[in-house]
Amino acid sequence: MNKRILGLALPNIVTNITVPLLGMVDMAIVGHLSALHIGAIAIGGQLFNLIYWNFGFLRMGTSGFAAQAYGAGDMEEAVRIFVRAFSAASLIALGLLLLQWPLSRLALLIFQNSGSEVLQMALTYFFIRIWAAPATLGLYAVKGWFIGMQNSRLPMWIAIFLNLVNIGCSLFFVAVLHWDIAGVAWGTVIAQYCGLAAGLFFVAKRYGGLFVQYGQRRNAATIGGWTSLAREILRWDDMRHFFRVNGDIFLRTVCLATVFTFVTAASGHISDELLAVDALLMQFFTLFSYVMDGFAYAGESLVGRYIGARDGQSLRQSVRLLLVWGGILTIAFTALYSVWGDGLLRLFSDDPGVIGAAQPYLFWTLIIPVCGAAAFLLDGVFVGATASRTMRNSMFAATAAFFAVYFVLKGLLPEPAASAEAFRRQWNNGLWTAFVTYLALRGLLQGVCLRKSVYAKADTPLTKQPAN
Repeated sequence: MNKRILGLALPNIVTNITVPLLGMVDMAIVGHLSALHIGAIAIGGQLFNLIYWNFGFLRMGTSGFAAQAYGAGDMEEAVRIFVRAFSAASLIALGLLLLQWPLSRLALLIFQNSGSEVLQMALTYFFIRIWAAPATLGLYAVKGWFIGMQNSRLPMWIAIFLNLVNIGCSLFFVAVLHWDIAGVAWGTVIAQYCGLAAGLFFVAKRYGGLFVQYGQRRNAATIGGWTSLAREILRWDDMRHFFRVNGDIFLRTVCLATVFTFVTAASGHISDELLAVDALLMQFFTLFSYVMDGFAYAGESLVGRYIGARDGQSLRQSVRLLLVWGGILTIAFTALYSVWGDGLLRLFSDDPGVIGAAQPYLFWTLIIPVCGAAAFLLDGVFVGATASRTMRNSMFAATAAFFAVYFVLKGLLPEPAASAEAFRRQWNNGLWTAFVTYLALRGLLQGVCLRKSVYAKADTPLTKQPAN
């Protein structure tokens, strides 16, 4: 079982690490143009993060459904799940393309304090890169389906290929053709479509036989056969279940985005210096999350597989070993941050003022792995079980607790007149107290519901699954 977990987790970790490279490559290329270009890419990249983050359910929901079909040996259902997910991704992408002008107005509203020239560059970037929406969201569905089919290597190779194309195209368009920020945007668009093409190629090469057999059984060679096939795949009851589960995941993601956006906004409200400090501390959280998410994705694959196969023993063993690996990684990251935390801080920034201001808060980087490990791993377990309602409700409770703790602690602060520095420090410590409470409560609540929402599914006949 450990070999299976590592075989799924390690490629997912590599894939996760490549995800931020798109933005990093764009930033590195324009970083040699001007500060205005850097600001424009930062705004454009953040806007697309806000847009696409909310559609992460296309990956998570797809992996859970596909893993359960795989475990049950129902390859026809696996084919239907792929078509449903890809169809949903295409429809959502079409909506984004049709709504690109209102989305651009929203960008102006959010970033209205930025300079007009920076905003104009950012809009140029936005109106080009938005045309990658079908490829980006389609890749979400493809990646989720591969993970559900117990194959985490193909998403890794696709991600590596996509980033190489992005680097090559963006450098050529900017350095050779001098297309400025438009060149960076077009490089990203081309890379996304190349990534999607590679994904669909691997689907056809590795699993094409499943699709051909499914079509032949449904006589898809005729118009009537295609109509019947579409009606079966997009059957209302199945689509309603698909969107119910993904709707819960969407609401969970909205809460997630709300908390992280609030942390950034609250830091900036305290002071510009603490905004920079907290942004650096979040890099420690992000580094930890890349590794833990690799194991969470392994959990999606295995939990869904064993629920589909109604193999309760293997399900419990996989969850238990995932938590053991989470404990090992928690100890490792806590030790890493305690010994080399200051060195990592200097790796992220060379500004002596920011580094000095961040050092009193470094102890929070030791608490994050302890409070966050269960939340990451159990997210993967619950995604694999498609226990979306429990995930949603746990996130609602944790988000409410975050804001309650933050505003209660803020209300207890003394007047800032006596010591502005002490006031800012207490305020920021209160913000991080609320954040780690949010992380810990997510894991705790899902742990309490593990038996009823996950284990019970493997012990229940296929025709009767318990509510989650």
